[in-house]
Amino acid sequence: MDRRKTISRRRVLAVGTAGIVGAALPMAGQSPDQAARPKVPADPTKVQGPLSTGVGGRSPFEQPRRVSLSDRRTSSQTPLQDLDGIITPSDLHFERHHGGVPAIDPRQHTLLIHGMVDRPLVFTVDDLRRFPGRSVIRMMECSGNGGRIYRREGNQTDLTPQQIDGLTSTSEWTGVPLATLFREAGASPKAKWFLAEGSDAAVMTRSIPIEKAYDDAMIAYGQNGEPLRPEQGYPIRLFLPGVEGNASIKWLRRIELADQPFMTREETSKYTDPLPDGTARIFSLDMDAKSLITEPAFPDKLTGPGWWEVRGIAWSGRGKIARVDLSTDGGKTWQPAKLDDPVLPKCHTRFRLPFEWKGGEATLMSRATDETGYTQPTLDVLMAARGPATAYHFNHIRGWKVFADGTVKFAGGA
Repeated sequence: MDRRKTISRRRVLAVGTAGIVGAALPMAGQSPDQAARPKVPADPTKVQGPLSTGVGGRSPFEQPRRVSLSDRRTSSQTPLQDLDGIITPSDLHFERHHGGVPAIDPRQHTLLIHGMVDRPLVFTVDDLRRFPGRSVIRMMECSGNGGRIYRREGNQTDLTPQQIDGLTSTSEWTGVPLATLFREAGASPKAKWFLAEGSDAAVMTRSIPIEKAYDDAMIAYGQNGEPLRPEQGYPIRLFLPGVEGNASIKWLRRIELADQPFMTREETSKYTDPLPDGTARIFSLDMDAKSLITEPAFPDKLTGPGWWEVRGIAWSGRGKIARVDLSTDGGKTWQPAKLDDPVLPKCHTRFRLPFEWKGGEATLMSRATDETGYTQPTLDVLMAARGPATAYHFNHIRGWKVFADGTVKFAGGA
């Protein structure tokens, strides 16, 4: 699509919601979009630029923002349509909390590990940083991501990728493997589960199978090269790659080992999936394979027939993405997309494919398959398996309709 046109349309939306520094009423001969643009010298080679600063900032022409879809503001979503590559800037990583963001002094904060261990231990943040650490690039997704389109709320078409699936992000996480701390505490071989508890006002608590601790769980203190941000769990959080986001307990203060799950409030009143036959899925922790086209998508507009590139992201909580197929005719035919390096396990993977738009209507879809052989289902297949009352794990295929005038609208779950 015409990138300049895309930016212009998004700038208009930004003006409508947040405003822009330097925005003014249009002058004679100016469009509102032209008037809203930040002021710059006519020839930047003739003007001395500003000097270096302690903290960098974005160009005033770029205004990506997280958005919250509820007045309660317990979450805010990543602007997936405004990002390139796979790393989400820390200030745009989605946030979700149940009791607000606590204020914590890292010098006072500790982590207790107890229960079925030989030596109950208390770690300060500095203690944790002395252990051998590691950094990994992995995605995180809220288990409720995409729920509004599963329930077909109002059959809305003016929805951006951010409004549909913005509760997923990818970061480089740095911390100490949880297995290291379990060995330090002398974890009992009879322990089968561990409880993670946060320091927030909700005292968010989840039970996790012990195998995850010895696989790839970590106590994270860094994100994208800097300390965790407060809304991401500062000063330390549990990070469980590929697992629904709520289990990666933020502001972590306690871990207890046991031989059975703890059946906390969060895993009985919430985060349990009712099924059509009257039973329920519980501890459905792994996130399923999923994909999303981020360009072209609402509010983009194709400016003329010809070649355009369809771009998006795919991910799976069970490993690497093996392939992504794209359809331009509403799912009648599919062709494989190119996957950009790096293709990492439990991580966003960028895909792309040239699309020749002939000026008529077209419906774009993407379909991911992970290395386990699992393929993203249609909405009908997912609805038949999970029923209408489920509240989590919405990974069905999504569609975007391109109209003859080039406008792009969300076409619902396919």
